[in-house]
Amino acid sequence: MNSIRVLYKKGCGPSSSHSMGPKRAAALFKETLPENTSKIVVELLGSLALTGKGHLTDRAVLEGLDFPNTEIKWRGETFLPHHPNALVFHAYDKEGKELVPPKTFYSVGGGDLEDEKENFLPSVIKSGYPHDSITEVTEFCRKYNLTYYEYVAHFENDANGLEAFLNDVWQTMKGCVEEGLKRDDPLPGDLKLARRAHKLREKANERIGIVRDMNLVSAYAQAASEQNASGANIITSPTCGSCGILPGVLYYFHRHYNIPEENILHAIMTAGLFGCSVVARASISGSQVGCQGEVGTAISMAAAATAQLWGGSMSQIEYAAEIGMEHTLGLTCDPVFGLVQVPCIERNALGAVRALSAASYSLATDGMHLVRFDDVIDVMYATGIDMQSKYRETAQGGLAKIMRERFNNR
Repeated sequence: MNSIRVLYKKGCGPSSSHSMGPKRAAALFKETLPENTSKIVVELLGSLALTGKGHLTDRAVLEGLDFPNTEIKWRGETFLPHHPNALVFHAYDKEGKELVPPKTFYSVGGGDLEDEKENFLPSVIKSGYPHDSITEVTEFCRKYNLTYYEYVAHFENDANGLEAFLNDVWQTMKGCVEEGLKRDDPLPGDLKLARRAHKLREKANERIGIVRDMNLVSAYAQAASEQNASGANIITSPTCGSCGILPGVLYYFHRHYNIPEENILHAIMTAGLFGCSVVARASISGSQVGCQGEVGTAISMAAAATAQLWGGSMSQIEYAAEIGMEHTLGLTCDPVFGLVQVPCIERNALGAVRALSAASYSLATDGMHLVRFDDVIDVMYATGIDMQSKYRETAQGGLAKIMRERFNNR
């Protein structure tokens, strides 16, 4: 599986697959342009076209190309077999002759790309890990007496670089939450959605006990998710659309339990390991497997991090991650107006609470469980492939369809 440095990316929202990935694809295509290029045509296919306007895909592509004569064509009716998120680039001279063969990229989730030959195009070149399943990782760790985060460190080839990377990830996550808590301006887009994170925190501070804690962690996750929806700087964890869950949980522990930052960094490593395993075995792309691949994976990552911060054993950590995904199976991706706002932001807020619940349940057991994390990831992928396309980030079904009809009937 790939390094956690490939999973955690710093960039601007609102969507890792619909804005971060296409922007990078555009930049890669620009590097190959002949000098006599007069016009570029970009075809956005499948899910990229159907929800691209709400996800700012066209803006991302134009920014990546930075070429004055660029035409965007929206082809939502066309799905290529490899992946629902495809971009096809064409370059023409002033006579209209196509200069080079068309270039196809697939935006496969988390800001990652594959080319027309299905070659993975990592954003950074880093050594990965020799195992793709958490079962294999756990066996290796037990054989050599390693924790999950020590496993990550063991296979990273520059320890100093890893620490700097993790610090940057954490500081960006923390800053995203704190900035989001300060903002009260409405989010961009036709929904004119009001931010709620700051009010959630205010209400939490009026309460006591478990209700206070649930409101606090929800507020922190919501703050980061609202920042993503506004196009602010975030960390994919594992995607933009699910970027509030892990930061919300980590900030909760940092702010209210005085957890040392070293422990927070170790939790980020463990969370990333579980996220990388999902990428290796399945998918984190909402357009391929639905929101179970995005929010479900983020809950698993945050649950594993929480179980570790609470001193859980390896079995309890893996169980917490398994619970996080198992009870998110079948979750659809149906963004209203194609915006990463409804139901995405609330899913981040409630997903953070679910991560805490999964970890607390796991730590109340001895960690022994029937369904392995790998099992539930395999099921998630199969479920996503079986899911009708209207429930996979096309805004053609579910809440997106109902709300579109309601607004059209006004």
